Amino acid sequence: MTPLVWHKQGLVFDAPAVPWIGSHAQNPTPLVLDDRIRVFCNVRPPRDADGQYRARVAYVDLDRADPTRLLGVSEAPVLALGRRGEFDEFGTMVQGLTRHPDTGELWMYYVGWTRKVSVPFDWAIGLAISRDGGATFERHGTGPVIGATPDEPFLHACPHVRREGELWHMWYGAGIEWQSEDIEPIYRLFHATSTDGIAWRREGRPFLPLAVDDECQTTPSVFRRDGRWMMLFSYRYGTDFRSADRGYRIGCAVSDDLRHWTRRDDLAGLAPSPTGWDSGMVAYPAVLQDGDRTWLFYCGDDFGAAGFGLALGEG
Repeated sequence: MTPLVWHKQGLVFDAPAVPWIGSHAQNPTPLVLDDRIRVFCNVRPPRDADGQYRARVAYVDLDRADPTRLLGVSEAPVLALGRRGEFDEFGTMVQGLTRHPDTGELWMYYVGWTRKVSVPFDWAIGLAISRDGGATFERHGTGPVIGATPDEPFLHACPHVRREGELWHMWYGAGIEWQSEDIEPIYRLFHATSTDGIAWRREGRPFLPLAVDDECQTTPSVFRRDGRWMMLFSYRYGTDFRSADRGYRIGCAVSDDLRHWTRRDDLAGLAPSPTGWDSGMVAYPAVLQDGDRTWLFYCGDDFGAAGFGLALGEG
């Protein structure tokens, strides 16, 4: 396969410019509507009374004909936080979004945050459903659909979901270990399948080889190209990853069956810019194929603190 070629369009959403958002627009997750592309993303409103952030889900509307043109931003989070003691009490973060083929509902697979004592946090994957076109979402139950098991004891995040035929596929990050010195997690990409999108059968093992020391892998985005499946994802070093040379980069893998993947980072096609908002990091890729155009939404330095950007695929 030939490498992907992306033409960067710049930063299309400036997160700090919206007062209630505060900062960041992580994990941009696009949805095509009639005249616009609605991009859901994870924001950090100003700190609460306890001095900590709570991640929330917002959306940004872009002109479908020209996605560099901003049409509007949600006035509030689209999904409520969980109640005391629930898995999403301290944050919700979108990643997987799909339209149910039978009901037309929008199903959002999201990450719920809870706080811990010996480590800072834990994550689990929940499901929320929208019946108003994505303006608001309600949780499907009060617990997660993907959480801790004997084989996957902690940190489940960044699900990407699609249904092919009668089978649902989910690719997601799962924790491998907490490093004792820096108290930083190591997580890799895993795969699960389902017949209903709710109960998941997990394979229980990472499916991609590593490229850097103590590699962390996250935010998969799966799409078709030249008769094969491609996946873009984020990866970084396990330590000192806030530096420009060890921060997030975008990797690539290819597959013929959605289960067995060959890593081909040389095909990814998007690297940091020489200067500017994405010069130290590129992360959280989300590929959108709309008609004859292919768009890549992604974040830059400091895990998307500035907002998210856009690139147009060639060919």
